[in-house]
Amino acid sequence: MPLETPIVREKSRLGGIVWALFTGILAFATICPLAWMISTALKVPDEVYDMTLIPAHPTLVNFAYVFTKLPFVRYMLNTFFIAGSITVLALLLHSMAAYAFSCLRFPGRDVIFMAIFSTFLISLPVIIVPLFILARQFGMLNNYAGLIIPPIFNAFGIFLLRQFYIGIPPELQEAAIIDGASYWGIYWNIILPLSRPILAAMSVFFFLANWNSFLWPLTITTNQNLWVVQVAIASFHDQYSGSWNFIMAASTVVALPTLILFFIFQRQLIESIKTSGLK
Repeated sequence: MPLETPIVREKSRLGGIVWALFTGILAFATICPLAWMISTALKVPDEVYDMTLIPAHPTLVNFAYVFTKLPFVRYMLNTFFIAGSITVLALLLHSMAAYAFSCLRFPGRDVIFMAIFSTFLISLPVIIVPLFILARQFGMLNNYAGLIIPPIFNAFGIFLLRQFYIGIPPELQEAAIIDGASYWGIYWNIILPLSRPILAAMSVFFFLANWNSFLWPLTITTNQNLWVVQVAIASFHDQYSGSWNFIMAASTVVALPTLILFFIFQRQLIESIKTSGLK
């Protein structure tokens, strides 16, 4: 095995320093807005525009105002119910579709899968007008059905689960068929238990995406009793345009569940990304 020359070692050390600096810059760019948000949320109105990160007189009055003077608890309950319902339904339906596309044989399977996966390239703003027209025709304006049913479908979820199911040994399914199990029995008793890690990661993906959803809830609802937290915070800019301490306090409360979920399930998230590329 050839020994490393001083030049090779110097290049390796220089590369490590460059990557460390690059990573540090990215970390700073990510943490700085969060730190500033929390700092502003703890400031009194007179200190909001001070360019200091640490408040001179930290206070929790802004959080108390958000929860006592505004129906913010209702907005959070709406968001939790909508995001949770979408997550549960999406995991069930997407796992069924992924099982069919990975383990079953039927005419046009690959063509249908590619057609579904191609929708992943289409962003919501492109189809929001026809989607709104369909929702209106089905009577889903200003109700929970309009907030829950349209966002359930996600081509990325089907793709990720299909990649995972492809890696499951086919001998398990063949043995179950020999024992007389139906396709539903195989899916429920074999596929789902084996896919708990990927389903846990997918549940975090879906919940966070719908917890932070803004454009579709803004389009589909005009009733304030159905507002989600992102729409509510956007409305604060009109009502409290100069009161950034209230806006940042509400934003901090909304950001906490996402941060907690990420720190709890970060291992599952990383494993799911690795699985999608290796299977």
